[in-house]
Amino acid sequence: MSAHETVTVALGDRSYDIVVGQDVLARAGALMAPVLRQPRVIVITDDTVAALHLEMLQTTLAAASIRHDCITLPAGEQTKTFDTLRRLIESILAQNIDRGTTLVALGGGVIGDITGFAAAVTLRGLDFIQIPTTLLAQVDSSVGGKTGINTPQGKNLVGAFHQPRLVLADTGVLDTLPRRELLAGYAEIVKYGLINNPAFFAWLEGHGAAVRDGDPDARRRAIVESCRAKADIVAQDEREAGLRALLNLGHTFGHALEAETGFSQTLLHGEGVAIGMVLAFELSTQLGLCPAKDTDEMRRHLASIGLPTTPGQALGNTWSNDNLLAHMAKDKKVANGKMTFILARGIGESFLSQDVSRNDLMTLLEGAMTP
Repeated sequence: MSAHETVTVALGDRSYDIVVGQDVLARAGALMAPVLRQPRVIVITDDTVAALHLEMLQTTLAAASIRHDCITLPAGEQTKTFDTLRRLIESILAQNIDRGTTLVALGGGVIGDITGFAAAVTLRGLDFIQIPTTLLAQVDSSVGGKTGINTPQGKNLVGAFHQPRLVLADTGVLDTLPRRELLAGYAEIVKYGLINNPAFFAWLEGHGAAVRDGDPDARRRAIVESCRAKADIVAQDEREAGLRALLNLGHTFGHALEAETGFSQTLLHGEGVAIGMVLAFELSTQLGLCPAKDTDEMRRHLASIGLPTTPGQALGNTWSNDNLLAHMAKDKKVANGKMTFILARGIGESFLSQDVSRNDLMTLLEGAMTP
């Protein structure tokens, strides 16, 4: 295999490349230079990532004669707030920028989301580049142009569609991730197989442990296949009018579980997605849509990798079903007062449905509380 692979998100004159491979960060300056309006960037990162990777990025920017400043935010989901967004935008404006300045998001999904949103609204729109440093961000949040922040009412309820100019996914930086963060990212990889690619899911059953444990070729293939799957869907439905909603498999449940924990470290996003995907398949089986063997198979695979598969594994048995339903009712996919769920007829056969009743959900959640 080559040193890196490139996947293109085809959006006409707003198309951009996702570059995946080892040592991509070390070549970031040269890779970024052709897409910059001018050789000036503001790097936004968090204190954890800055200690690990900022010096390398600064070195490669200097080598490419790209002038740069840096803004460091606190790490964690709690950073995605109105207050932090305000402070970030004020810090960006204090750098005497103009519309030719590009923002660079160096970090995981939180940094990518808030940087992208800041880029969307500062000076009515700045270019930005994603350099995702977590597995979850590399295969999901850095691609597709969704940006946003959280509110007390729910996750990502305030934001904008704003596509990056470039995504640089260095597989080597994943070696510094805690195992729990890697597992959380793996959940999003599995999602692509469960949506519409049973062959990819079958490959993951044979190679998932290698992806998790750092095999370079396996990890790169998993990331490239995930990015290619998302790029294809985004190219067809950029603003989630229909098809793109499939990418939210497990997210309606997962976001509700995250909200129940106050978006804390109690439950990482990918862990919520893993539990949510299991609940979506279990609901599909409960409704007579999906064979129980497929639900059992996907649950076994997630568990074998080390991901949680029940709400109780993350929240204990103290959560409130009424609270979870209330969180789901505020989901972005609610239309005409009806919750939208991604259900499945089997592995690789997901579809959208608004035909799920409150009674169906209560039956499912009450079953989930049973040891």
